Amino acid sequence: MPRRPTHPPADAASAANSSSAAKPVTLPVTPPAPDLPTALLGDLSPSQFMRRYWQKKPLLIRQAIPGIEAPLSRDALFELANQDDVEARLITHFRNKWQLEHGPFAADELPSVKQRAWTLLVQGVDLHDDHARALLDRFRFVPDARLDDLMISYASDGGGVGPHFDSYDVFLLQVKGKRRWRISAQKDLTLQPGLPLKVLQNFEAEQEWVLEPGDMLYLPPHIAHDGIAEGECMTCSIGFRAPSEHELTAQFLYHLAERGEAAGKSGAHYRDPQQPAVETPAQLPAALIERVGAILARVKWNEQDIASFLGTYLSEPKPSVVFDPPQRPLNDARFVSAASKQGLRLDRKTNLLYERRFFFVNGEEMAWDGAKKWLFDLANHRCMSAKRFVTLSHDSSVTALLHEWYCAGWIQVGELA
Repeated sequence: MPRRPTHPPADAASAANSSSAAKPVTLPVTPPAPDLPTALLGDLSPSQFMRRYWQKKPLLIRQAIPGIEAPLSRDALFELANQDDVEARLITHFRNKWQLEHGPFAADELPSVKQRAWTLLVQGVDLHDDHARALLDRFRFVPDARLDDLMISYASDGGGVGPHFDSYDVFLLQVKGKRRWRISAQKDLTLQPGLPLKVLQNFEAEQEWVLEPGDMLYLPPHIAHDGIAEGECMTCSIGFRAPSEHELTAQFLYHLAERGEAAGKSGAHYRDPQQPAVETPAQLPAALIERVGAILARVKWNEQDIASFLGTYLSEPKPSVVFDPPQRPLNDARFVSAASKQGLRLDRKTNLLYERRFFFVNGEEMAWDGAKKWLFDLANHRCMSAKRFVTLSHDSSVTALLHEWYCAGWIQVGELA
């Protein structure tokens, strides 16, 4: 693979948009109100969009975010792809042959930007950049429990990943350059055999558009689509979690077993005092099958068990996530003083969910009592004003909990990044 030389930024706009440059926060953290029309959804309200389009049919939205810039510059994205804790993939298509490589990628392991038909996919950019996180937050009219991550696709001219389909909803937001999208609601989702990618074998486009910066395409699951860069381009993909029934079943049963063990309910071990000697040792005994069936039939759960599982499972950070505690953390008193002046915000990697009786933060469950109703606002707004913190600072249990989260890197002092 040719070495990639050090390139200057493509233009003045991208130079100003580097991750190290100071950028004004132009994207609000709070999502649009459910019943107010928004340009983000083509002047539909989130409620209208969810009723008419969500998991039903595609929607093309011209200028969903006018004047948008990529959260990261090209060079900053390349640097991110070189980190061990970042999932990055390089896809090339040359002489009708697809090739897939997994990162991290050093600078000299990426092709030249002048080379045609290659794509760099970087997952979870929202975990590493505050502007990417702010962009992802625009889509919180869908429950956080379903929101997955923001992926950035950089492509040279002609780059793409081939016609394919996803098993989840996705918003495809163009943030730099142009990309031609072709889509189809075809039922034939047969894949080409022997490829490192899931490329459709018989893709037949039914609709086609060219998206420019600010344009966005929503696709429900299993809509076939193919995006080809027309010149150098960057696309943000806002994806949503859609665990399979198999995954949910396996994880839920593991959750029940883990909770039972933690509560000292491991139960008696299997016993068979009436087991006779056998002539066919390789045969499963019928009594063994019957007795294990009886054990499994005694496994019970209720709605709260399901809620507890979902809260811990869906708030659990991805395996690659590492929190960054402050190198020189403030003590309790200085933390309270700083938060009283600057407020607090959740770290961009923190997941905070709740239901009627419990809160779930980064995979941990805690009871929600009257003294912790402030968590409701913190979870929904992902920040706490200095004024609100002051009203809570008299409660040492609240400040102790928040200081603990601060020391773990789960929250930061200051309302905005």
